[in-house]
Amino acid sequence: MCILGKDRLVELIERCKCIHPFDPSLLDGDGYILTVKEDVTLQYLEHKNVVSNEIVFTPPNIVAHLTAKSKYGRMGLSFLNAAKVHSGFVGRIVLEVVNLSNDRTPITIKRGDPFMHIEFITRMGAPSPYTGEYQFQYMTDEEIKMYIPVLERTFENYEELAKIWFKNRPLRP
Repeated sequence: MCILGKDRLVELIERCKCIHPFDPSLLDGDGYILTVKEDVTLQYLEHKNVVSNEIVFTPPNIVAHLTAKSKYGRMGLSFLNAAKVHSGFVGRIVLEVVNLSNDRTPITIKRGDPFMHIEFITRMGAPSPYTGEYQFQYMTDEEIKMYIPVLERTFENYEELAKIWFKNRPLRP
């Protein structure tokens, strides 16, 4: 297993829409910086979800690892959930956060703010694509339709997976 370098990451993004929309200025070392979809203000001890503006797709041979930008930790924002994106996942990333600031003041994260680092890591072994309830989270039907050709190209067993992914969705591929 290894982290993809910038050149491989850009190639993967272009081939598989692993990050959409993609802004080359948000490439950071061997990763990418995801931004915030909507303004979020957390009062002291308040818990909220912060949703990425970008859609993330991890092909079957890839997993992703997330870390928050350190500036938010320094403000007192604590991150509560796992920092992993399963292979085969498509959707916006959600980080659960709580305001634990020492000065007990609100923390605001603005739409478009750089918020979390994502690194793509190769995985070994047979694919086991994500089939959980959060597939396509926070995506519109149009965005999902945009990914269907990518998923068809990427997964040999797309028809099988589509039955699971779209089982409880009004949208049918």
